[in-house]
Amino acid sequence: MGSIQYDGLITQFEDRLLTHLQIVIVQKLMREESFLMSWKDGTSAGSGRTAIWISPQTTLTFKFSESRVPEVNREWLQRLAESASATTGLIVTTEDGALAIADATDDQYPGTFRKYRER
Repeated sequence: MGSIQYDGLITQFEDRLLTHLQIVIVQKLMREESFLMSWKDGTSAGSGRTAIWISPQTTLTFKFSESRVPEVNREWLQRLAESASATTGLIVTTEDGALAIADATDDQYPGTFRKYRER
C-alpha cells in the first residue's frame, strides 16, 4: 500500500493504482496544466468525497510500499488521462473503471482504496 501526500493530507492507494495516478499527474504537471483530482470516501470517512486542486506549484510526494514497479495497463492509463483532461477532473477509478473508495484509517482521512460496490 503506497500513499500520496498533498498539503498535509496523506491518502493511501494500492501501489498499482498509485503508479497509474503518478504517471497521469506527472504528465499533466510537465505540461504546466492544473486539474482537479477526486475520489469517493468510504463510510469511515463520512461517505462523502474528497477533491484536491493540483497545479504545477503543488508539492506532491508519492511513496510506494513495494520496490518493484507494477505493470502498467495502457487502457486504464488512457481512461485516467482522459478523465484528468475533462471538466470533472481526474476521478480515481479501479482498473475495471469502477469508482475507488477511500476507507479512512484514522481521523486525518488516509485510507485504502477498494473497488466501489453499489448496495
